[in-house]
Amino acid sequence: MRDPESRFVADAMLGSLARKLRIFGFDTRYHTRGTDRELTSSAKAEGRIVLTSDRQLCNQRDSSLHVFLITGRSDRERMLSLVAEAKSHGIQLTEGESRCALCNGTLMPSRKGELREQVPDSVLRRHRSFNVCMDCGKVYWKGRHWSRMRKFLNLLRSKKI
Repeated sequence: MRDPESRFVADAMLGSLARKLRIFGFDTRYHTRGTDRELTSSAKAEGRIVLTSDRQLCNQRDSSLHVFLITGRSDRERMLSLVAEAKSHGIQLTEGESRCALCNGTLMPSRKGELREQVPDSVLRRHRSFNVCMDCGKVYWKGRHWSRMRKFLNLLRSKKI
């Protein structure tokens, strides 16, 4: 069971980080529209931690809300910044089941035969395992990117996420 504090909302400047967090199994909303006030209000209502690279937003928070200032330009630097922020707030991060990188939906295993209209034949021939987002219908499989993502996750695990 995951700690409810491991749920995030990332501001509009952290889209790539939000996608990676979803892939790693963190429930992460991506706030692309609206004001900072709307962002923090929804984070409070949903029990989420705000992830931002906006120092002004970080300084304006109230004490009932966790706001993590995420620094760095690369995804690696930003993820390490997130790990450091969580440690400094005494929050344990635990990865769960992968989520849809696009919409944060739940992924469910699917059979090849069910995907013939959605996935190219060449992909169906090369891969055995597929997952489909229950919300938006996006199909995922373990392609070339998978090994890079596993290495990235292993780096994070070594930093004790």
